[in-house]
Amino acid sequence: MTRPGQPTPLESRASDALGGRVRVPGDKSISHRALILGALAVGETRISGLLEGEDVLNTAKAMSALGARVDRTGEGVWSVRGVGVGGFAAPDKPLDFGNSGTGCRLAMGAVAGSPIAATFDGDASLRGRPMRRILDPLEQMGTRVPSQADGGRLPMTLQGARDPLPIVYRTPVASAQIKSAVLLAGLSAPGTTTVIESETSRDHTERMLRQFGAQVTSIPEGVHGRRISLIGQPELHGANVVVPADPSSAAFPMVAALIVPGSDIVLEDVMLNPLRTGLFRTLREMGADIVPDSEWFDVGDGDPTQLVHLNLEQAANLRVRYSKLRGVTVPPERAPSMIDEYLVLAVAAAFAEGMTIMRGLKELRVKESDRLEATAAMLRVNGVNVEISGDDMIVEGRGFVSGGGLVSTHMDHRIAMSALVMGLASDTPVKVDDTAFIATSFPDFIPMMRGLGAEFA
Repeated sequence: MTRPGQPTPLESRASDALGGRVRVPGDKSISHRALILGALAVGETRISGLLEGEDVLNTAKAMSALGARVDRTGEGVWSVRGVGVGGFAAPDKPLDFGNSGTGCRLAMGAVAGSPIAATFDGDASLRGRPMRRILDPLEQMGTRVPSQADGGRLPMTLQGARDPLPIVYRTPVASAQIKSAVLLAGLSAPGTTTVIESETSRDHTERMLRQFGAQVTSIPEGVHGRRISLIGQPELHGANVVVPADPSSAAFPMVAALIVPGSDIVLEDVMLNPLRTGLFRTLREMGADIVPDSEWFDVGDGDPTQLVHLNLEQAANLRVRYSKLRGVTVPPERAPSMIDEYLVLAVAAAFAEGMTIMRGLKELRVKESDRLEATAAMLRVNGVNVEISGDDMIVEGRGFVSGGGLVSTHMDHRIAMSALVMGLASDTPVKVDDTAFIATSFPDFIPMMRGLGAEFA
């Protein structure tokens, strides 16, 4: 299974104004789903703009091990020839997802609909993350778990159901991974599989299932929720997928430009799905100068060489300029739309004037690390006053950060990138203990930031 190599520490120093135009990598959520749905489809799926980070590459290897033909045909361009719904073959060896919870959990749902056994594993970080929330609905659908590590953790073996059952399942937390696993398993079940969310999570799976030929409906449920229903046993067809730039990756150069005086950058082709833009909304409330200079929509299945996007996903170029930020309160219902961005938001909050209160961050405790505690530790070691109260994080912004700390990244790519961004405007350099895991989601982060003017040493 995946093991980290030697740590690669890095220091981030106060930089001159950042400037330039960049396109961050393709969206990770869409990249995972494009590979998995392509593997479940009949015919060829062509993907351009795929994120070629370690997380996504591990999903590509897993789909190949399950019987799909997966080929890289150019930079960011991939071809997947699928086996059809329920057509996976038993892999010869365990499926290694490295650091990727998304790839692992979604693949569990996809495997649950095939009558095969497969073992799932990953690195030390992924082995520590809970999987029971995925297993509960899959077992209701007929999946068996012959073996698992203590606490429902990896490594574990799943035996997919020969005759999967459609279910109605209410998710215990707002989680696109739980929802997606159930829907992917439901592809093999007769009748209708329904997922009910009290808080709406990102909807890429629903959009993409429609693009691949499935019948999916989504209607409001309660104040903030959705009821998503899928008609089972469709014949998915291959599709052309153009992956827009990842808003979660765009968050790092965005916050860097906002806190480094004089900065003026353009982030190209950033996806603006409203269920992914909680950070952008919050930063604007804080006074951030973020302006879209173009917008477009996907027209569905089409020529992958054209600048079209996936099933009506909205995207735009974003111009970001240095801004004087002020503290705000972020409501808990916004968490699903920015759960991966709270780490770098905390950095922006440290440079703001006044208190920033981020509410309802329970899900941060079960990510690559306990991100709530790790974020607080990252700030404290660099002189920022921060408090955790239950599931809330409160950051006291003073308009500057003294810096000078050594940040423990805990094998978490987003902690590493957030700390490096913080150092670009701190009074004294900020050092991170390991940057190796940045490659899981943003392989070119360091050279791209240096190209904008960031000082790393």
